Amino acid sequence: MSHEIDLHQLIEVIGDAVVVSNVAGKITLWNHAAEETFGYTAVEALGQNLDIITPERFRVRHWDGYHHSMETGTMKYGKQTLRVPAVHKDGHTLSIAFTVAMLRDEHHQVSGVVAVIRDETTRFLEEKELKKRLTELESKPRA
Repeated sequence: MSHEIDLHQLIEVIGDAVVVSNVAGKITLWNHAAEETFGYTAVEALGQNLDIITPERFRVRHWDGYHHSMETGTMKYGKQTLRVPAVHKDGHTLSIAFTVAMLRDEHHQVSGVVAVIRDETTRFLEEKELKKRLTELESKPRA
């Protein structure tokens, strides 16, 4: 028994942000979860480059890697989950976790990148606080 899956609907209802960018780094897909995560509507994000969510201090490194991947058709991260800071429309910093994959056209030429992104800011801050408390406890003299 086969069921057709509406991929557009799937992308829109999934809880993680799905962001697709073309070879030039321009955003071509921005789902509802991306709107919620980063604060930009799809209308605002589509056609913009990834700088809208990349912190300024990481942009050079990001673009160096991005352009290298587009030129070589390879990506060094494979299926790893990457954890990096990102920036929200209002300027506050997010901690995101994401997987990324190359997209190819019908001729197997690189056409862009898809990232599936989760906001882990709360978890990141909780871990940071726990590490701080642990350090404080470990530095207290024992009775």
